[in-house]
Amino acid sequence: MKIQKLVLGLVFVLFAIAAQAQTATPKVTERQVNQQKRILKGAKAGEVNKKEAIKLEKQQRRINRSKKRAKADGEVTKKEKAKLHARQNKASRNIKRAKNN
Repeated sequence: MKIQKLVLGLVFVLFAIAAQAQTATPKVTERQVNQQKRILKGAKAGEVNKKEAIKLEKQQRRINRSKKRAKADGEVTKKEKAKLHARQNKASRNIKRAKNN
């Protein structure tokens, strides 16, 4: 009986790990954190004005909502990851433009 419970528990843990792995987006999260830091750093240094910072933050919120929608069904597909990365690339370019204009 103890072995059955142990095996059942291990199976449950493995399924939980597998489900989490399918929705994990560590690169997307890392890029979002980095972009947030770039926006804040630019705002503090005066390279990004208030209006630009608000616009860039809004773009980051939209990316975050897209990420949540992608994870909602329990699996983030390659196509969804590609869309997220494309949106982050665009956001990165917008941050660069705001800091250098």
